[in-house]
Parts: sequence; structure tokens; C-alpha cells
Amino acid sequence: MSKETGLTTVYIASGKLEAEIVKGRLESEGVPAMLRYETAGLIYGLTFDGLGQVEIQVPSSLAQHAREILAVVENEDIKLPGQALNKEL
Repeated sequence: MSKETGLTTVYIASGKLEAEIVKGRLESEGVPAMLRYETAGLIYGLTFDGLGQVEIQVPSSLAQHAREILAVVENEDIKLPGQALNKEL
């Protein structure tokens, strides 16, 4: 959790496209989400050793609900690219 922002990372995507899909899913369920990423990964299109990874963050008070939404997607056998569901953050 980021104490400065009151946000919690609930998913780590391997790129911006995947992150936008996950963000859209959460927002369609009423959970506001934002993306956190290194700009170098976007500029150069790299996804190496963490570069290019995108964290999907939600307000800490909605983190559990967001994880439940993403778990339902996972249980419905809808594969999110990378399947990097972050259950511990």
C-alpha cells in the first residue's frame, strides 16, 4: 500500500494494454482505478525485468472488493494476460 496516496496495488500487468483492460473491468464494477508505471517502459515498449510492468491501484478501502472482482474473472476462466493477480499487496 502506498501510504502517501491511500492506494493499494491489486494487480500487476505486464504492459499498458493489459492494465487498461483490468482497469476497465474494475471501473465497470464501480471501483475507481489508476495505473502506476515507469515511463521508460512505455516509451521504449520494453517489458524486461519489471520495466514495462503496470500496477493497477485502487483506493485502499476498496482493495478487497477489487480483488474479489478480479478473482471472479479468474474463476470464470477468463484469462487475464499474465495472471498477475496480487493477493498480498
